[in-house]
Amino acid sequence: MSNDITEQETSGATGTPLTTKSKVLETGASMIQDLSPVKSICAHLNAFHIYADEPHRCVEANHYCAHINEDIRQCLIYDTPAPNARLIGIEYMISPRLYDTLPHTERKLWHSHVFEVKSGLLFMPSASNTVPTAAWEAAEYKEMEEVVGLYGKTYHFWQVDRGDKVPLGEPVLMGSFTSEEQMEKGKVAGRSVKEVWKERDERFGISSEAKEEKRKAIEVPELHA
Repeated sequence: MSNDITEQETSGATGTPLTTKSKVLETGASMIQDLSPVKSICAHLNAFHIYADEPHRCVEANHYCAHINEDIRQCLIYDTPAPNARLIGIEYMISPRLYDTLPHTERKLWHSHVFEVKSGLLFMPSASNTVPTAAWEAAEYKEMEEVVGLYGKTYHFWQVDRGDKVPLGEPVLMGSFTSEEQMEKGKVAGRSVKEVWKERDERFGISSEAKEEKRKAIEVPELHA
C-alpha cells in the first residue's frame, strides 16, 4: 500500500481506515461521555437538496433532526444513513411565525418543503422491523403535516456529488425542489433526478407514488414571500 495519504481512500474520503486503537478509544469515549446534543436527535428524513447557485445540480440528503423548541429544528445532513456516512451539511427549520419576523433579504436564503412533502420525495426511513407498517406510516404522516409548513435554511460543506474526497471550498447555500418542472431539469452526479429517485425508493423499499396519494389530504400552507 502506498504511504501517500492522498492515494488512500476510506468510506469515500481521503484517508486510511480506523486502527484498532482508534476504535477502542472511540468505543470507550462513547461509554463515558455525555453526548446529549446528539442523543436529542429524534427524526431521520431523506430527500434531495439542490444547489442554490446551480439549480440543475442536486444531491441525496439524509437529515438527522432535533428540536430546539417548537419553532426551531436543527438537522445534521449526511450523504448516506450508513455508520461511516460523511457529514455534508446542516439545515435549520423554522416555523412560519418565526419566518415572518425575518427581513426579506434573509428570507431569500430559506426554502419551503411543500413540494417535497406533497410529492412523496421527503420521507422518514424506518430502521425497525418490529414497528407495524401502518403505525410507522401514521407517524410519518403526522411528521409530514408538521414539516410541510416549515422553512429550511441549508448549507453544504462537502460536495460529494462531484467526487470530492475531502470538504473543499466555501459552504454553499442549498434549497429544495419546489415544482415538477424544476425537478425535471435536475441532475444527481450527471443522472436524472427521476432515475435516482426511483433507485432511492427501491433501496429503502418504499413507494413515493403511494405516499403522494396518501398526502393529498395534507393541507398546503400559505407560502410567505
